Amino acid sequence: MGRRRLLVSDFVLSFMWVWSSVIVRIFVFKYLNLGHGHVGEIVKAVFSVINMFLFAFLVNFTRGGAYNPLTVFSSAISGDFANFIYCVGARIPTQVLGSIVGVKLIIDTIPEVGRGPRLNIDIHQGALTEGLLTFAIVIISLGLTAKISGSFFMKTWISSLSKLTLHILGSDLTGGCMNPASVMGWAYARGDHITKEHILVYWLAPIEATILAVWTFKWLVKPAKEDKTDSKSKSD
Repeated sequence: MGRRRLLVSDFVLSFMWVWSSVIVRIFVFKYLNLGHGHVGEIVKAVFSVINMFLFAFLVNFTRGGAYNPLTVFSSAISGDFANFIYCVGARIPTQVLGSIVGVKLIIDTIPEVGRGPRLNIDIHQGALTEGLLTFAIVIISLGLTAKISGSFFMKTWISSLSKLTLHILGSDLTGGCMNPASVMGWAYARGDHITKEHILVYWLAPIEATILAVWTFKWLVKPAKEDKTDSKSKSD
């Protein structure tokens, strides 16, 4: 039942995530009518951070639900083989399905919303960009988990600002997505989800960067060795 609950949570959160970014843009640029100038972009950034706080709360509320395959994958490669198979074979496809259903409903409901992130540079440069962005955010997430315990606000604040900054850096190049499921939803709607460009830039590069980030973090942050004197005294 716990695994079924996680799958349902992953589907719902992935569905909601693709909708949330669209709702933020529509609210700021259409209803507030702020335009794409400095003021509009600042207000959009503020609402984006609030949105990430909301989803951080939902992740806690669902006790582990996720909307980004990279989050699931980074924990899966650090766990046992059975959990790895469950995450790769069930959770990630569920997140992709939730994103696809969400995007399809968005396009049917709000046709003028656009067609999602696109690659605006060379395919190899795009793969490098998404890889570097993913590597950075995974390292930051692992560091927050390991070094800051129990502070929901502080961890979410740092994580949100980090994601927003990295998104802005990559937005004009690849969309700065760092979320293969979300990109898959839009790519599926456009019909280019099986192209070499999509698979290399938005799947292979982030996955490889996630693996590299996890290995790098484990190498840099080695578990503290138990004090031999203390352990000896305890045994005595």
